[in-house]
Amino acid sequence: MNGLIRKIGIFFLGVVCIGFISGCSLLYSNELIVNRYADALLTKNNELQFRFRINNEILDGHQLYKVRVTIHDDKLAGAMGKREIIYGEEQVQNGDYLETEGTREKYIFMDPIPLKEDLHIQELRNMIERDQAVSIEVFNDKEVLGRAFLTNFSSEL
Repeated sequence: MNGLIRKIGIFFLGVVCIGFISGCSLLYSNELIVNRYADALLTKNNELQFRFRINNEILDGHQLYKVRVTIHDDKLAGAMGKREIIYGEEQVQNGDYLETEGTREKYIFMDPIPLKEDLHIQELRNMIERDQAVSIEVFNDKEVLGRAFLTNFSSEL
């Protein structure tokens, strides 16, 4: 009888621990911005394009939002000629609000920005993947809905 109570106690403790761990990960999750699909692409024309997915189901009730890309690295901001970009579905929308639609995830592809200064591919990769040079923020007029650092880099070269 004592062994049965011990097994039930261990099982209950395991369920509570798993629930706690999975609950904590939700608090710190970047699931609004689907990181595995977020990347910076260096095009063959020496342009940088940011691409990522927004999970509209997480927005839940927030019908209008904006997306801001912030360049934190001074060298990269100088090469791009911009420190911050606010844009929409396919191109810069001058800060107009975007609408959530019935789709689960929305792809956002920024128009490629020509680099004013040449940067070596490996240097760009290090800035983006290791140094957290670029962040993505989804927000509305009341609050920031999600924020993540872009940590994937690819190149057409």
